[in-house]
Amino acid sequence: MILTVTLNTALDLTYRVRSLRPHTTHRVTEVVERPGGKGLNVARVLAALGHGVTVTGFTGGVTGRVVQDQLTAVPGLVDALVPVSGSTRRTIAVVDELTGDTTQLNEPGPTVTSAEWAAFQEAYDDLVPAASAVALCGSLPPGVPVGAYAGLIRTAKAAGVPVLLDTSGEPLRRGVAARPDILKPNATELSELTGSHDPLRATQDARRRGALAVVASLGPQGLLAATPEGRWRATPPAPTRGNPTGAGDSAVAGLLSALTDQLPWPDRLTRAVALSAATVLAPAAGEFDRPTYENLLDRVTVTGEVSAA
Repeated sequence: MILTVTLNTALDLTYRVRSLRPHTTHRVTEVVERPGGKGLNVARVLAALGHGVTVTGFTGGVTGRVVQDQLTAVPGLVDALVPVSGSTRRTIAVVDELTGDTTQLNEPGPTVTSAEWAAFQEAYDDLVPAASAVALCGSLPPGVPVGAYAGLIRTAKAAGVPVLLDTSGEPLRRGVAARPDILKPNATELSELTGSHDPLRATQDARRRGALAVVASLGPQGLLAATPEGRWRATPPAPTRGNPTGAGDSAVAGLLSALTDQLPWPDRLTRAVALSAATVLAPAAGEFDRPTYENLLDRVTVTGEVSAA
């Protein structure tokens, strides 16, 4: 099974309005409610691809119970979330149907006590040995040490389990030094980590900082990867118009899926880009439009070079 970690789980609410304008009242045309947080989005995509997946992290309060109730309806997904006394946060995405733009509002999450953090670490230590891969995703809720991901990476590596890190800010800076197998930042996160606005230079710099492989999301322009096997750029045939929320999480799911299927890097990137683009056409994060995904698998362009042995 693949293990995804979401320390700051959420209930994702997506509102669609005909046109988003400040200082006015809006009539919502559609509401979509789904379990959220980056790792849960990744897990739902993996389950839809047919992988066994276990989710862990924190959950609490009425919102947390809603999240867990919805997770039980996902075939192939096992809920191993750890309870906390605080309430799981909500995130709100407002989609402007006229422009296709999305405005995101993210609550901070519950404060995690030291005892709750210790309980999570014990649960994580028990889950990792049975995993084929681990994904550490998203922000840290209040109370969790800023170096949390670095410790979780070291635990996975000690067990011989490949680990992917997808976070930002100081948790990213601390985490990359623990040498994750895959680092998956977006262009902004990569620039903040390295100080470089050149994605190619920045991916190489991130590898020097500790990551074995770096796969950077470039939005509609696809993915850029720097790995021990080579460097590649993967691009969709054309930009996809829609809601980009969760597209990066689907790219993570594609990378993990292809990793466990033991595919070479160009095929991993193809799957990740196809899933990412197909998610833009889905109603909410953690989902993808399957016909679009299957159609794009033969249309993603991967260019680059293999490193010399």
